[in-house]
Amino acid sequence: MIGFSRGLVASLGLCALGAAWGQSSQVQISGLLDLGIYRDFKGTAQLGTIQRSHLTFSGSEDLGGGLQATFRLSHRLDLDTGLNEGFGQKPFWHGESTVGLRGDWGHVRMGRALSALWAHDWKFDPWGHVNRVASSAWYQWFYYAPTDRVSNNGYPEFGRTPNGIFYDSPTLGGYTLHLSGSPEPTLGAGGGKPYAASLEYAQGPLSGLLAADRNGSGDRALFGAVKYRLGVTTLMASTDDSRRAQGQGRSRVLSVGATHKLSAQTTLRAGVGRQKLDGDTHLFCSLGADHALSGRTTLYLSVGHRRPDHKGGSTSLGAGMSHAF
Repeated sequence: MIGFSRGLVASLGLCALGAAWGQSSQVQISGLLDLGIYRDFKGTAQLGTIQRSHLTFSGSEDLGGGLQATFRLSHRLDLDTGLNEGFGQKPFWHGESTVGLRGDWGHVRMGRALSALWAHDWKFDPWGHVNRVASSAWYQWFYYAPTDRVSNNGYPEFGRTPNGIFYDSPTLGGYTLHLSGSPEPTLGAGGGKPYAASLEYAQGPLSGLLAADRNGSGDRALFGAVKYRLGVTTLMASTDDSRRAQGQGRSRVLSVGATHKLSAQTTLRAGVGRQKLDGDTHLFCSLGADHALSGRTTLYLSVGHRRPDHKGGSTSLGAGMSHAF
């Protein structure tokens, strides 16, 4: 907590300094706080994070000539304990820690951030790839392809590339190109350099994504997804194929999902994921409902059911509250 307090004071000092420097600098403080009561898939009752909580400092400075300097610092935490997300194993600025330049040619950042695949796959899951009760993506997608096997104090990191360079192109005709990679080899098995690329399309009611990711250990993931909006209903489908290096494992997943706005305040969610994991089949079915109390505060219910091959199924259910600011 002392380290966090010092970091917060330093960040607020930067905000004040930016305000004093001039009107061309902009700094924002934002975040999401989430907490709920749930029974996990082992039948254990818990109070904790169902979705993911974060505190983010971001900003930009107008450098003239259409050029901007940018930064983003995002801390992920578990509200029930106050620890860094992941029982304190993950870095303090786990969400993102980048500085960059943005212009008509696109946006380049350097630091630690989501890879070109992970930064956009969540748009094709009804729960945004963040709900530990109901999101099949949480449990099934990219099963054999963490972005880094050891970057969380020796534990795998699913999502973020450390020591990375990230590029987002301008959007042309609805298409946007995203690239990420690192000039540094990964520690541990493989010792290679990670890279990822994705091509995103979004125009009118239709959107889609094609992506590939290879970590420094040689694990690979391929992903394709499509989403279509029909009035108040949005339908989505995705497929991914992840392979561990040296043929040590393969996971193939087909997911379908939908969201439906029952009213201005209430949204229903549903999803099914089918995973072929080294020859075995695993099914994941889920339902949920969100009710917005305001533009920032939401109550939600989530139910998920897992059925591994040749084993009895298990069900998780939870209710929680999230507040965005």
